[in-house]
Amino acid sequence: MNTDLRSDTVTRPTPEMLEAMSVAPVGDDVFREDPTVNSLEERMAELFGMEAGLFVPSGTMSNQLAIRILAGPGDEVILDETGHLFNYESGAASLLSGVQLHPLRGEYGKLTPDLIRGAIRPQNDWDPHSRVVAIENTTNKGGGAVYREGEIEGIRLLCSEAGLKLHLDGARIWNAMEVSGTEPGFFGRMADTISICFSKGLGAPVGSMILAGKQEIARARRFRKMWGGGMRQAGLLAAAAAYAVEHHRPLLKEDHRRARKFAKAVAGMNGFSIDPDRVESNIVLFDVNGRSANAVLEQLAEEGVGMVAFGPKTIRATFHFQVADDGLKHALEALARVNSGG
Repeated sequence: MNTDLRSDTVTRPTPEMLEAMSVAPVGDDVFREDPTVNSLEERMAELFGMEAGLFVPSGTMSNQLAIRILAGPGDEVILDETGHLFNYESGAASLLSGVQLHPLRGEYGKLTPDLIRGAIRPQNDWDPHSRVVAIENTTNKGGGAVYREGEIEGIRLLCSEAGLKLHLDGARIWNAMEVSGTEPGFFGRMADTISICFSKGLGAPVGSMILAGKQEIARARRFRKMWGGGMRQAGLLAAAAAYAVEHHRPLLKEDHRRARKFAKAVAGMNGFSIDPDRVESNIVLFDVNGRSANAVLEQLAEEGVGMVAFGPKTIRATFHFQVADDGLKHALEALARVNSGG
């Protein structure tokens, strides 16, 4: 048996999803003639209370498009030091938009108004100009932590007072909403731009979307084309995304349940350290005692269990709908054998 907990991006399309893709009406999306793409963009914009949406190949592209339409050369983006924009997007913000990233040390990947306030620069000629605050919900390197509504409201208020734009990297926004009970329209009222992903917790094979005002999306569409992201009969992919939103979103609560159960079991193993009460969604981070993360991962791989290193001593396990209870049992049994040296 193989249990792949490396990421929630490793899922495969189900037969039902493939069927939805096969019957989707399509057209040329660069000409804006793909009805399935158009429908998905309109539905997601309405769901999140934004004026418009743009379907793109990846979360990295949707994040970078947001930065490009909100800021420009000489500007600065304030974010947490664990943020995806800072760690996993190949330094793209500096190349594509000429902006500087200003990473702050938050808690579990989350920023606070006081932390942001101290990072806002005066508008001197010799300073980069603070222009955007970017938050991630849920936090990836923060262990799947979730922003509550009051926390985001505080950040939005500060941004409004300081003349800053707010970008929400919602790669796992669906997980965040499942945990917090927040309605999607709340995020549209708070953020200037939102990135949502269909290929992580929801299990679509490809695709993200940037949501913003109509004028901003018009600019983003041109940059998408400029950056090589213009797709043709993309309705095949949009159909998978639409299917995932409708059919896989209700499964997220089970991913979270399994993650919490996993964390509690790991807390009882003396070879590892974890605070199980910190596990809110589908991501579990735990530390290795006395060995390296890679050494443990090699042993787990021999047992047919996949996880990833998130530091020299830290391992990430990410639950998704294609890891059921038998997969959870398999992962825990393998980890217990590694813990005992067996």
